[in-house]
Amino acid sequence: MKITNRKAFYDYQIFEHFEAGINLSGSEVKAIRLGQADLTGSFVKIIGSEAYLVNSKIFPYQNARTEGYDERRTRKLLLHKKEILALKSKMEGENLSIVPLSLYTKNHFIKVGLALGKGKKKYEKKQAIKKKDIERELEQELEI
Repeated sequence: MKITNRKAFYDYQIFEHFEAGINLSGSEVKAIRLGQADLTGSFVKIIGSEAYLVNSKIFPYQNARTEGYDERRTRKLLLHKKEILALKSKMEGENLSIVPLSLYTKNHFIKVGLALGKGKKKYEKKQAIKKKDIERELEQELEI
C-alpha cells in the first residue's frame, strides 16, 4: 500500500528525492499496510545527528490495544550519519525543508519517501492553480 502526501506538491517546490527507513511499532506497521496513515502537514526535523518525522498521523490498528497510543508521536527516521549531515548542510545553506512525500513497503520494510523542498509563496500557489485550469480547458476544447 502506498500513502502519498499530495498537499506537499502544492505547498513546496520539490528538488531532490531520497528514501529512509522509519522506526515503528508492530501495530503501526499493520495500520500502514492497510493504508491507515496521513502525512498531511508532517515534516522532518534534524536534532543533533538524528532525523525525526514530526506530525505524521498513523491511525490505531483496530485489533491492537489503543491505551496510551499517540497517533501523532514523533518517529525516528533511519538514515546514515553522512546522509543526515549532507541534508543538514543543504537545509541550512539554501533554506530548504525536508518533506515526506510517501509511505510505502519495499521488500517487507516500511520506507518513507522524502524530498528537499522550498516553500511556495501564496501567489505562486495561485499561479499554479491558474495554469492547471488553463491546461484543463485546452484539453477539453481539443476533445470536442
